[in-house]
Amino acid sequence: MDIAEWVTARGGIVHRQQILDAGIPPGRLRAAITRGEVDRVKRYWVATTTAPTALVSAARASGRLACISAATLRGWWIPEGVGASLHVVVKRDGHAPPADIVTHWSAPLVPLPAHHLVESIPDCLEHVASCLPFEQALVVWESALRHERLHPDVVAKMSWRTPPAKRLASIATGRSDSGLKTIFVVRLTPWGVPIRQQVLIAGHRVDVLIGDRLIVQLDGFAYHSTPQDRQRDLAHDRDVIARGYTVLRFSYRDVVSDWAGVERTVTTAIAQGLHLAR
Repeated sequence: MDIAEWVTARGGIVHRQQILDAGIPPGRLRAAITRGEVDRVKRYWVATTTAPTALVSAARASGRLACISAATLRGWWIPEGVGASLHVVVKRDGHAPPADIVTHWSAPLVPLPAHHLVESIPDCLEHVASCLPFEQALVVWESALRHERLHPDVVAKMSWRTPPAKRLASIATGRSDSGLKTIFVVRLTPWGVPIRQQVLIAGHRVDVLIGDRLIVQLDGFAYHSTPQDRQRDLAHDRDVIARGYTVLRFSYRDVVSDWAGVERTVTTAIAQGLHLAR
């Protein structure tokens, strides 16, 4: 068994005990380290050049990847401008990591074995709830529910310990397939106008339905439609307009950089009663 290949196949960094449990003698491991085939990280971790930098940094800090850093590694949608700093969680009696690392000291909601370098999903969500402003935290939570296939009822029943986490657990639905849609819905919800997501109309699901007749479609930052996709969208727009709906389309930049313009357009449509069934 090639130790470097074995470690690489498991994410590029593993706990020393995992290698020994796989039947690799300590002498072979020491020899591989001496030859430079793998690197020793702190005392208990072994890594190859393929290891994610964030995981190596967490191991060096004697902690686990946490909060936004763990969310990023898992592939959750992260708001623009968030996530530059490395977040780790360490034991309450552990040593403080370097000053450039954001440190979390809370006891875990979900205890994990020593060889786990990333905190649990519930712990990650709770840290995000405390670290980020409400709107940004909800963006991450919505993405997490969708990405991890977590049902809102299950999330609501978890033993959250902080008021921000309890609030988010009570309202997160997992219906938004992008953070852009979460931002839009969060900002419009206080208006008191009925808002629904992913409503099936004329054979296709629309991003947001305001009231009974005002459809909002949101084209995300990574949105690159093919001519066929664009033609399908336009055909659907024509179909729903013929059925008495109004369609508003906004881009990522519209929502993120010109919210005042988006708000002005939506309020004008509502003032004209375009959201009401006639």
